[in-house]
Amino acid sequence: MALDPVGLNALLAPEPIDSVAHVIQVALTPVFMLSGVASLLTLFNTRLARVSDHVEEVAHRLNEANEDADETARLERHQRRLRRRIFALDSAVMLGGVGGASTCGAALALFVGSLHNSQTVAWLIFLFGGALFCTVGALSAFLADTFLAWHGLKRDGALPKPVAMVKATR
Repeated sequence: MALDPVGLNALLAPEPIDSVAHVIQVALTPVFMLSGVASLLTLFNTRLARVSDHVEEVAHRLNEANEDADETARLERHQRRLRRRIFALDSAVMLGGVGGASTCGAALALFVGSLHNSQTVAWLIFLFGGALFCTVGALSAFLADTFLAWHGLKRDGALPKPVAMVKATR
C-alpha cells in the first residue's frame, strides 16, 4: 500500500498553522486599538473630574453673597462654559466606550468567523468601522472641550484661586 504524496503533503503542510497565526495577528490589531482607546478614556475621565471640581468651586463661590455684580457675571459665564465642557467630555467618554466595545466586538467576530468558517466581513466592517467612527467622535468631543477651555481662558482669564487656597495663603 503506497502513500499518496499529495495526501501526505496536505497533512504535513504548515498552512493551517500559518492560517491560525494570521487570524491571531489580525485579531490582535483591534486589541492595540483598544489599548489606545483605554488610554484616551483615562485622559477624558481625569479631565472630566477636574472640570467637575471647577464646577463645584464656581457654584460655591456663586452661593457666597459678598461677590460683586461683575464677579458674579464672570462666574456665571465660567459656569456655563464649564457645563458645555462637561457635555463635550461626557460625549467623549460615551463615544470612547462604544468605540472600545465595538473594537472588542470586531476582535470577537474575527475569532468566531475563523472557528465557524462563516462570512464575517459585514460584522467586521460594521464593528471595526463603528469603533473607528466612535473613536474619531470621542477625539472630536475632546477637541471641543479643549477649544472651550482655551476660549474661556482667552476671554475671561483663569478662574480666581479657590477659596480654600486664598484662606491658606493668609
